[in-house]
Amino acid sequence: MKRTIGIIIAILSVSMLVGIPLLRAQQPPQPADQLGPPRPPQPPMDPLGDVMFPPDLIMGHARELGLTDEQKAFMRGEIQKTTARFLELQWQLQDAMESLHQTMKSNSVDEPQALAQLDKVLDTERQIKHLHFSLGIRLKNQLTAEQQGKLRGMRMPPSSDGQPRPGEQ
Repeated sequence: MKRTIGIIIAILSVSMLVGIPLLRAQQPPQPADQLGPPRPPQPPMDPLGDVMFPPDLIMGHARELGLTDEQKAFMRGEIQKTTARFLELQWQLQDAMESLHQTMKSNSVDEPQALAQLDKVLDTERQIKHLHFSLGIRLKNQLTAEQQGKLRGMRMPPSSDGQPRPGEQ
């Protein structure tokens, strides 16, 4: 028993000695002229950010975009339907998370039951993402090419090298 504990301690010690320098090597070097605490890492850029438009961006700039009354009525209706369904899914997700938490509380977890509960959580999350993505598609399909170009310009800063941004020609 003491020998096993000694081996575990030795393995952990070696892991720490090797792991810490490797972790430090992965951090980007700080510029010499930057004083003060390091800045938190920036979230990765949205890979679909240049082709999808959030509903609040569209509706918040309806006048600037020149949305027609028909476009605004369609978008409001779609947003309202999506919001109602989103709330239902949020409640489902909360219930599924509570059930998963209950399952995981015990000292000995029933693995098949926990994984089945996790599948329910993940399925509900997938439904939420699907709902948001489909709303984005429906709203984008109502916009003209000119309106989409204006939205891209509102969202992205001008290119410093004078080159067109993604989606602009």
